[in-house]
Amino acid sequence: MTDRTQERCRVFRELHASGCFVVPNPWDAGSARTLAHLGFPALATTSAGFAWSQGHGDNHVSLEEALAHFRGIAAAVDLPVSGDFEGGFAVEPAEVEAHVALAARTGIAGLSIEDASRQSESPLLDFALAVERVAAARRAVDASGLDLVLTARSEGFIAGRPDLTETIRRLTAFADAGADCLYAPGLQSIEDITAVVRAVAPKPVNVLVGSPFTTVATLAAVGVRRISVGGALARAAWGGFLDAAAEIAGSGTFTALGRAVPFALVNGLFR
Repeated sequence: MTDRTQERCRVFRELHASGCFVVPNPWDAGSARTLAHLGFPALATTSAGFAWSQGHGDNHVSLEEALAHFRGIAAAVDLPVSGDFEGGFAVEPAEVEAHVALAARTGIAGLSIEDASRQSESPLLDFALAVERVAAARRAVDASGLDLVLTARSEGFIAGRPDLTETIRRLTAFADAGADCLYAPGLQSIEDITAVVRAVAPKPVNVLVGSPFTTVATLAAVGVRRISVGGALARAAWGGFLDAAAEIAGSGTFTALGRAVPFALVNGLFR
């Protein structure tokens, strides 16, 4: 698996070298294979989409479940896969390092580490601790012998601390600590996105698009290298499911099923 994984790492890193690409987020093997069929060059897992598929809320799966999920998605497709590794399933840097070492052996070509604390009164981890966690992840990636792309995320804009100055301070420190790609989910202002791109240059920036606030062309024009959609595709799928199920439960009618994708089309994706 090492040679195969290393080749995927090479391809994934090369995608970050120039231009702009979309890395959509499947939540299971079927959605991963469908996205590969549509021609995307790489995929990234979604912690939310996977958790919902298991009957859990986001950030409520175990380390073992996440690692098994990485293995399953990586085995389902021939594309590079980046793993949404949440906060590394630990707080202390030494534990993050150990867990990243495990993740590096699952066949993925990259992974992300975030700085959210999950504590409402202080939703971001202490600055120094957050930086050391990225450095610990970097050590684990380097020790793995695989050229995984390490993405560092600062969660302020989705954790109740939408402070651009602090976000840039953290992302630039994460870049200095060894992150290959920087990511601040929740940014929607083109001015803010441009400021982040310039602050961490020449390292690439990932932008999350979960609503129709922009386009690939617009983000490419300001220097964004990578675009992901997080749990948005999973939410879109849940939207169709809930509409149809609610109609059946509420009125006993089935009109929403008339909008379903034909059986033959879906079945044909997996032959």
